[in-house]
Amino acid sequence: MAVQTHPDQLVAILRDTVVALVRRDGPDLSARQLGVFLTVYLTDGPHTVRGLAAELNVSKPAITRALDRLGELDLARRKVDPMDRRSVIVQRTLKGTAFLRDMRQIMSEAEGVVPEMSEAPEAANAEPPRGEGRRAG
Repeated sequence: MAVQTHPDQLVAILRDTVVALVRRDGPDLSARQLGVFLTVYLTDGPHTVRGLAAELNVSKPAITRALDRLGELDLARRKVDPMDRRSVIVQRTLKGTAFLRDMRQIMSEAEGVVPEMSEAPEAANAEPPRGEGRRAG
């Protein structure tokens, strides 16, 4: 039986994951780029610009811009569909597979440091007293 994760824990894991990705060497992805990347890598293909636009409910130009960036970073590539030369297929890359592996590791580590949500939601959302909060650094 799977253990239920509290929504606040999921948000904390997401936050810690995004922060870790941003702090890494090299470029980071926008939310849209990450959404396209994860859709390509976590769902069965073949993936097309038209299909990704429909699945994510965004415009084809938005998908094209995201794929342009993913292509620049070698996280995905586009190839003309040999069966229908009007269509473009999005392909996974070795660098993209490595990025996904790293992301899984980062998320696993983030999950390990998220405290259990045992306090009341109101207390968890309270601001710390002045001078006792986290400091950037």
